[in-house]
Amino acid sequence: MVFLLSCAKVLPAQTQLHLGTVCSINLYEDGTQQLYRQMFEELSRIENIFSVNLPDSDISRINNAAGIESVKVSPELVLVLEQACKIAQESGGAFDPTIGPLVELWNIGGENPRVPSHKEIEELLPLVNFNLVKIDATKKTVFLSQKGMSLDLGGIAKGFAADCLVKIAKEHGVKSALFDLGGNVYAYGTKADGTLWRVGIKNPLDPAKNPVLRLDVKDKTVVTSGMYERFFEQDGNRYHHILNAKTGFPARNNLLSVTIVAENSMIADALSTAAFILGTEQGLEIIAYNNAQGVFILDDKSILATPILEKDILILSEEFTKHSAKNDN
Repeated sequence: MVFLLSCAKVLPAQTQLHLGTVCSINLYEDGTQQLYRQMFEELSRIENIFSVNLPDSDISRINNAAGIESVKVSPELVLVLEQACKIAQESGGAFDPTIGPLVELWNIGGENPRVPSHKEIEELLPLVNFNLVKIDATKKTVFLSQKGMSLDLGGIAKGFAADCLVKIAKEHGVKSALFDLGGNVYAYGTKADGTLWRVGIKNPLDPAKNPVLRLDVKDKTVVTSGMYERFFEQDGNRYHHILNAKTGFPARNNLLSVTIVAENSMIADALSTAAFILGTEQGLEIIAYNNAQGVFILDDKSILATPILEKDILILSEEFTKHSAKNDN
C-alpha cells in the first residue's frame, strides 16, 4: 500500500511489530506519546489473543484442546470467530478459519516452505471445515470437534485490530489518523485541509513500482489480498499464501489481487481473502452482499471495480486498463 500524503503533525508516525507484521500509526496533530502507547498496547493485547505463535494465546489454547474439550476465551475472540464463520458460510467455505493445518503444512512465509504431496493435503482436508467449530457465545467457549484441527485467524484479526484502533481514536477526539497494519489500511477522518486521503494500490506484478491506481477515501478501510504478498518459488512455479480450503493448494484463477473498501475493517479483511479465492463473479456477489466495495486486478492487466468505486478510481499506470466484458473468462 502506498500513500500520497501531506499533513502537519506534532509527532511522527510510530511503528512497531505486532500480529506478525509491521504496524504503523500516524495520529498527526492529535498524536501524543500517551495515546500512541495506548494504541500499541492494544495491538499487543490483541496479539496475545489471536497469535498462533504464542503458546498461551486463546487461539493456541483452542488448537491444543481440539477434539478434547471446549476452551474459555475472551469475548473478542468469540466476536471475531463468529464473523469469520459467517463469511465462511457466505463464501461456501472459500474463507475458512480452520485453515490452520494447511497453513502449517505449507509454511509459506516461514523459514522452510515446501510444496506438500497430494497425499499429505488429502489427509488434512477433512480437518478444514468451519462447520466443526462449536461456539457458545453465552459461556464464551470454543470447541474444535476433531483432533488435529486448528484455527488460523490471520485473514481477519488485523482487520479487527484496525477497528479497535479506530474506536480508541474516536474516544479521544482524534480528527485525522492513518493506521497501516501490514497493508491493512484505515484512513480515519480527513486530512487537515479537509480533503480525502489518497491511498495507492500496489502493482501486483511488481510491488516496488509505483501504484497501479489511486483511491480517495475517508473513514474507510482499504484491505488488499494478493498473490505477491507472501510466496515462494519452486521448479519455476510461484506458490502464494492464499490457500483454497477445498483443494488445499494456493488459489488459482485470473486474479492478481483484490482490494476491499468498507467501513468495517474486520469484515473487509475476510472479504478480500474470500473474493480472491472465489474469483470475480462470485467475489462481486459476496462483496455486494456485505455492502462493501471492491477492486479486482486481473492477470490480463485489466481492473474491475464495483459500480460506486468504478467512477472514483484513478488508474496511474499505462500498463493497466479498465476491465471490459470481452476480458471475462
